[in-house]
Amino acid sequence: MVDRKFNLHGGQKGSALAVRVTPRASRNEIVEMLDDGTIKVRIAAPPVDDEANTALIEFLADILGVPKSRLDIVAGETGRDKLISVLDMDVETAHQRIVAHMG
Repeated sequence: MVDRKFNLHGGQKGSALAVRVTPRASRNEIVEMLDDGTIKVRIAAPPVDDEANTALIEFLADILGVPKSRLDIVAGETGRDKLISVLDMDVETAHQRIVAHMG
């Protein structure tokens, strides 16, 4: 598993999650975790007017048990492959919580 810990501005610590999103799914769900640590997620919202990104952040915040304000899309905002920063959570904890919710 790739270790994606990094320091964010202002001295805040966190981790980064690589996510591949499929919009317009029948429901929000985590599909699988790829060998490189990328998390495949299906989101019900369409990729219009930032709806899918908003739904993705809400869904991940719920799964990780953190406020939405702790999550941010730091790369790939308009593409399927995104990099999501998670403040105050190491990547191992984030991956454990995600694996626990895989369907």
